[in-house]
Amino acid sequence: MPTFTHFTLTRKITSLETFLLFSQAIPSQNLGFIDPRSTTLNLNVAGRDYVIHQSPTILNRPGSTTGAVVWKITPLVADWLATPENLLQTSGILSHSSSVLELGCGISGLVGLSLAPLVARYILTDQAYVARLVEKNIDENVIANKPRTPGPTSQRRRGKSSLVRPQIELRFRPLDWELDEVTPSLTGTENVKSFDIVIACDCIYNDALIQPLVQACADACKLRSADENAVDRPTVCLVAQQLRDPEIFEAWIKEFTKHFCAWRIPENVLSEELRSNPGFVVHLGVLKDAAEICNPRKSTT
Repeated sequence: MPTFTHFTLTRKITSLETFLLFSQAIPSQNLGFIDPRSTTLNLNVAGRDYVIHQSPTILNRPGSTTGAVVWKITPLVADWLATPENLLQTSGILSHSSSVLELGCGISGLVGLSLAPLVARYILTDQAYVARLVEKNIDENVIANKPRTPGPTSQRRRGKSSLVRPQIELRFRPLDWELDEVTPSLTGTENVKSFDIVIACDCIYNDALIQPLVQACADACKLRSADENAVDRPTVCLVAQQLRDPEIFEAWIKEFTKHFCAWRIPENVLSEELRSNPGFVVHLGVLKDAAEICNPRKSTT
């Protein structure tokens, strides 16, 4: 079972977290969009090329439609998570058998596109308005980037390609943090009733959405307690964000730590690209009722 006592490079956060982060020089990233005017972006993540469709038109509609375009932190987090040296992979939290849930994926689905080939299943969720574009991005980019493996000898004998494309389980499900309930049905299969990892990438920008987001994170992680096949392995919540407003961040960290024991991943464990952007941070959380992880017993030997 993965345990944070083994993560000597992580830092359990304190009440000074906001001060520690915002006392450093944070360069202006504007709002954090890559290019809010373009309808397509050409991005390279973990050595693979992606063409991502986005919608400046939807972005400029009234209401919370910030998921209509790609944010700067998204490809950097996707690239870092897909790297074999990533902390979650080396610790065994992220593996080929993992089930991953992403909250607030936006139209790109980029983190899912990058991680889906490395895990058992990846479920993207967001409000319904992103569905058309995120599904288009999945359809076009999964086909373009699927790795190939040797096929059966019989195929080669018949003159067919000896390479076949393994199945990648990457799906989108509409989920509104304020209106919808997080249930095991999100996994898409009766055999799996919970997730190993819950990811939220740059979803913290509006104080009105902080409580619903954190509650959705907590509810998704609580599915593990009713999963008899994995109850001994707590779900890990990963939150990556751009630092913008200390009051917004403080409101989030206070709400998050009501439910979770939290750690910040230090810069030296992040990728070079994330390290070169000091306004980007990544936190990990485990529900407080996972007592052995949040409050590890001291060795008596």
